[in-house]
Amino acid sequence: MFETLSDNLGSIFDRLTRRGALSEKDVETALSDIRNALLEADVALPAVRSFLDVVRPRAVGAEVLKSVSPGQQVVKIVNDALVDMLGEAAPIKLDVAPPAAIMMVGLQGSGKTTSTAKLARHLRDKEGRKVLMASLDTQRPAAMQQLQVLGENLNIETLPIVEGQRAVDIAGRAMQAARLGGFDVVMLDTAGRSNADEALMAEMAAIEKAAKPSEVMLVADSLTGQEAVNIAAQFAARVTLTGVMLTRMDGDGRGGAALSIRHVTGVPIKFLGIGEATDKLEIFDPARLANRILGMGDIVGLVEKAAETIDAEKAEKMAARMKKGLFTLEDLAEQLKQMQRMGGMAGVMGLIPGMGKLKKQAAQMGEMGMDDKALKRQAAIVSSMTQAEKDNPKLLNASRKKRVAAGSGTSVQEVNRVLKMHRQMADMMKKLGKGGMKNLMGGLGGGLGGGLPGELPKDIGQMPDLGKIGLGQSGGGLPPDLLKGLGAPKKK
Repeated sequence: MFETLSDNLGSIFDRLTRRGALSEKDVETALSDIRNALLEADVALPAVRSFLDVVRPRAVGAEVLKSVSPGQQVVKIVNDALVDMLGEAAPIKLDVAPPAAIMMVGLQGSGKTTSTAKLARHLRDKEGRKVLMASLDTQRPAAMQQLQVLGENLNIETLPIVEGQRAVDIAGRAMQAARLGGFDVVMLDTAGRSNADEALMAEMAAIEKAAKPSEVMLVADSLTGQEAVNIAAQFAARVTLTGVMLTRMDGDGRGGAALSIRHVTGVPIKFLGIGEATDKLEIFDPARLANRILGMGDIVGLVEKAAETIDAEKAEKMAARMKKGLFTLEDLAEQLKQMQRMGGMAGVMGLIPGMGKLKKQAAQMGEMGMDDKALKRQAAIVSSMTQAEKDNPKLLNASRKKRVAAGSGTSVQEVNRVLKMHRQMADMMKKLGKGGMKNLMGGLGGGLGGGLPGELPKDIGQMPDLGKIGLGQSGGGLPPDLLKGLGAPKKK
């Protein structure tokens, strides 16, 4: 979502941090460039002005200009101001006598029904709430059936459909059913329109009066840019908005809505929709989002993603095997599947501090690439081998490689790359088994230089490179010490 803005800000900060000292003119030029970058990202002009009003007096002050690393000081000031503009994290309000009603509002096409199911799943799985979903959308054909199907797929109860009822009456019936059924939360999925007309607003106000929801959540499509901010202002004028859920945050929009909506409306962002699936919901955290925008990564997000996807038993078994220096092609396939579940190598690198630029460089290098499709092809290659070939890759002669390539829909060159990847990983594991981590790091050579590599190797996209950034060592995708410190994954 913020790729262009991140690139533009990164270039500005690179120019600043390369200078040993900064003049007031240097800072003013950088602030002008930051202003242009924010406007290009479709951030509302009032929000940009307010942002610069906060940054300018601090950035041109003596504290920055006379500091040891003025460029880094400016980056920190911009980061702090960005967090302020995004607003504080606001938890969802459920501290009322059950059942608590959450009213989902928004225009048609914003993803309201799917977002209702996402939030219901989150409340059940993450907070242990018993949830009832009810569709109040009497306008859109099959809207009620859509929510019903989502409920069946998620095993979350939905209010039975009664044809001909008005939305306000359905809301009353839902609250009554929730009280009788001992539900903690009622999700009210309201109707939308192509625009915020008077009929829609009157219906929303009537539903709010009848259900008395503890949360009125606006679902806004982040790809609509400033229009999402305008829609939020229109709804805020007629109903008591308590939070915003921005959908399609995984898209290629410019991100202006996320950076503007709190400043313009005063309504906090509470959730981000980061994909179509019902588990693709993220609690909004301004500091972590600001870090991602400025290319500082999100290591907490990385660990959380690992904890949600790693099978602890498999990880422990593989870690034990690796300590003995063992690493088979099946182990490699499991690593590839794990990386795929975590969003691909490019997705993981985007969450690692300092890896933003390398992620972009990596995505442009090598035929194998770093995307989800590449990981699937690599896993398919291993799946197309016989058990004997997986146990002993030396059996893979030219004819066998052709068979594997045909079976996996790939080429012999790709099969060779996977075999090379496995050899490198197996060599790393042998070093780890013989001499521990110290021997492993020594075996990687001087390319580490005490930190991250400045240039990615030509074989980018191959798993051994992940060892250089601390990944791929535990069999579960993250170093064991990191998982231990931040909470080990739950066993599935």
